[in-house]
Amino acid sequence: MEPCSISYWTRSSAERTVGTMTTAQSPAKSQVAAEDFADILAQTRSFVRDVVVPREQEILDSDAIPEDVRSAAKDMGLFGYAIPQEWGGLGLDLTQDVELAMEFGYTSLALRSMFGTNNGIAGQVLVGFGTDEQREQWLERIASGEVVASFALTEPGAGSNPAGLRTKAVRDGDDWVISGEKRFITNAPIADLFVVFARTRPADDSGTGIAVFLVPADAPGITLAAKDRKMGQEGAWTADVHFADVRVPAASLVGGSEDVGYRAAMTSLARGRVHIAALSVGTAQRALDESVAWAATATQGGTAIGEFQLVQAMLADQQTGVMAGRAMVRDAARAWVDGTDRRIAPSAVKLFCTEMVGKVADLAVQIHGGSGYMREVPVERIYRDVRLLRLYEGTSEIQRLIIGRGLVKAARRS
Repeated sequence: MEPCSISYWTRSSAERTVGTMTTAQSPAKSQVAAEDFADILAQTRSFVRDVVVPREQEILDSDAIPEDVRSAAKDMGLFGYAIPQEWGGLGLDLTQDVELAMEFGYTSLALRSMFGTNNGIAGQVLVGFGTDEQREQWLERIASGEVVASFALTEPGAGSNPAGLRTKAVRDGDDWVISGEKRFITNAPIADLFVVFARTRPADDSGTGIAVFLVPADAPGITLAAKDRKMGQEGAWTADVHFADVRVPAASLVGGSEDVGYRAAMTSLARGRVHIAALSVGTAQRALDESVAWAATATQGGTAIGEFQLVQAMLADQQTGVMAGRAMVRDAARAWVDGTDRRIAPSAVKLFCTEMVGKVADLAVQIHGGSGYMREVPVERIYRDVRLLRLYEGTSEIQRLIIGRGLVKAARRS
C-alpha cells in the first residue's frame, strides 16, 4: 500500500488567529476563526474518506493503524486539535470538536482512538486542572503526538462510577506511592503517560479523597497485561495496567491537590460524552450511506431492493436517527461551550446517539441481508464497532441516572 499522499492542512492557518491569551482565560472558547476551521474540517474529511476509508480492511486485518496514517495525523495536528494553542494545539472548542468527530466516525473507530485520549479525557485533565508547570511539561508533547496520554480510571470494581475506586496513593516523604489495577485502558500498550486516578484517603466531609497523578509509562512498578481481544474496534488497543508501589514525585499530583481527581474525572468524562455522541452520528451516517448505496443497486427478483417499501421504511428510520442525533450533538456542544448545561445535556446526547447508532447499524445489516453478516463488508464491522459506544464514557444506564437525578435536583432547587 502506498503511503498517504494527500496535501495536509497544518497548524499554521490556525496559528494566524492567536492573540494574547493568559492561562486565566477559559480553554473552552475557540481560538480558531470560522474560515480557518472550514479548512480544517474540509481537510479532515478528505483525509478520512480518501486515505483512511480505503484502508479499513488493512486496519481490521492487522489490528493496527498503519504508521504512515499515524504520521499524517500528527502532521495535521490531530493529536492536539482540542489542546489550546498556547500549549501547542489547534485550540478548537467543543462545537468544532464535534464536527471533526462526526468525520472521524465515518471510518474505523481505531483512527479516532489513536489520538482521542490526547485531545479528550486525558488531555483535558491537564488543560482544565493541571498546574502551569505540568502543562508546560506535557501538553506541547501531547499536542504534537510525541507523547500518547492514557486515561487510567476504570478498575475491575469501578467503571462508570469512579466513587468505587480502589487504587491507592500513599504519601511517602516528598513522593507518592501508587498501587492498584486499572482495566480496559485505551492506548495502554503504546502509552507514554498515564493519567492515573487513585484514592489518597476515604471520602469525608472535606472531599472524595480521589486524586489524579501524571505517571510516566516507564516508571518502575508498572506492568501491562496482554492486549485485550475485543469484539470490534480492531486497531484500537486496550489493556489492563498494574501499578505495584509506583513512586512518583509530589509534582506529579495534578493541580497540587488531593481532591482534584473526582472533579477532573467527571468534567473530562462529561465533555467526552458529547464527543462520543458526535462520533456515533458519524458512524451512523456511514451505515446509512452504505445502506442507501446497497438498496439502490442490490436486486431481488430483478428489482432493486430500494423499491420495496419495507426497505424504504428502514432507510427512513436510519435517516431520522442521524438527523436527530446531529442536531442534538450540536445543541449539546453549544451548551457546553457557553456553560449553560455541562451535566444533563452531555448524558442525554450520549445516551440517545449511542443507542441510535446501534439501531442504525442493526438496520444496515438487515438491509444488506446475508451479505451484511460477512466480514469485509463495512456494515458488519460497523455493527461490531458501535456496540462499545454504549459502554465506555459511562454506560447508557449511568446516563439515565445522571439525567433523572439532575432533573429532580433542578426541580427541587426551583
